[in-house]
Amino acid sequence: MTSPLTHFDAEGQAHMVDVSAKAETHRVAVAAGEIRMLPETFALIASGTAKKGDVLGVARIAAIQGAKRCSDLVPLCHPLPITRVKVEFELDEPGSRVLCRAQVETLGRTGVEMEALCAVQVGLLTIYDMCKAADRGMVIDGVRVLQKQGGKSGDWSA
Repeated sequence: MTSPLTHFDAEGQAHMVDVSAKAETHRVAVAAGEIRMLPETFALIASGTAKKGDVLGVARIAAIQGAKRCSDLVPLCHPLPITRVKVEFELDEPGSRVLCRAQVETLGRTGVEMEALCAVQVGLLTIYDMCKAADRGMVIDGVRVLQKQGGKSGDWSA
């Protein structure tokens, strides 16, 4: 019986999956997550008056960079020619939280779920970094893949 964990060979050793025989297809992944904070911290972000500047603008660029650098951070992740990264932030004042959603696309032989997850995490970490002087108790939560399209396994939605 073969293991469903593709990053291990027959001897149980970690390896990078060989995707050379796979067809190049258009692949899309969407991930999301949130960061919760004090209402005062939320107000700084929403008003654009945080000491370090435009928190969401910087976090958007950081999220895009996170998607592009995913293979540098996750050891067995393939470097991919990313064709699109779209990052959106939603402000939830009643919940005192910022939601992040990232969509990553490529024309390639393997999916972009990891890149979408990295984008969300780096975007949320950047919000934390830029606001930690005001609120060290912020919580990053719920980071997950919402959707993937393309490839041999087809489409999937949470």
